[in-house]
Amino acid sequence: MKDYKNMTVGDIVADNFNNAQVFGKYGIDFCCHGSVLLPEASKSAGADMEVVIKEIENLTPGTSENIDFKSWPLDLLADYILKIHHRNIRKQGPEIERLLDKVCRVHGDRHPSLYQVQEIFQDSIRDLNSHLDKEERDLFPCIYAMAKAKLENTDIPECKGGSAKAAITVMMEEHDVEGERYRNIDKLTNGYTPPEDACNSYHLVLQQLKNFEAALHQHIHLENNIVFPRTIQLEAEMKEQP
Repeated sequence: MKDYKNMTVGDIVADNFNNAQVFGKYGIDFCCHGSVLLPEASKSAGADMEVVIKEIENLTPGTSENIDFKSWPLDLLADYILKIHHRNIRKQGPEIERLLDKVCRVHGDRHPSLYQVQEIFQDSIRDLNSHLDKEERDLFPCIYAMAKAKLENTDIPECKGGSAKAAITVMMEEHDVEGERYRNIDKLTNGYTPPEDACNSYHLVLQQLKNFEAALHQHIHLENNIVFPRTIQLEAEMKEQP
């Protein structure tokens, strides 16, 4: 039995991604604030920690995808994020924007909060595209180079911007902004619940937004709680080498 009370919420999800569904149920932020210990995170979310722990311990194995990302090499994790999460954002973002525009035109007069959702989502996609570009241009090449240098026992490579740690600080700040945006969308849509007069497109766009947020949460979790700490540790170790 794990000592969840002395674990961060990020580590709990990194240990088993199935635990994310429990945290999502109680509004516990495991991605942007994954470094927070479970007691503090539960208190902030207004959740009973003992109930949360009981649900985690009683989770049925295989209820959702669970990949042991912690065991993956750093460069493989980077590959996964680039090919799964970056591609998903670039593909799904414009599709959701088009459908959301259609739903706003049909239902916006009766449900004006849709326009707020649309504005937030448009801002998110704009900033996420810039965020992905920076990761692909600066940070991820540095991660690949360090992983290769470690494997081949060569000198630490030079990273754009001076260090991977400096780039990661910026990336995590931008993650925080996105986390707040989707908390607002969740509130504006009443937990992605369609109103009684919602058409099929309205139902669909809310489901797509919900899926997009869930994927973004996993994306941020993988980076904040696994990739970034390991990258910072690797950079520090390599700098200490004679």
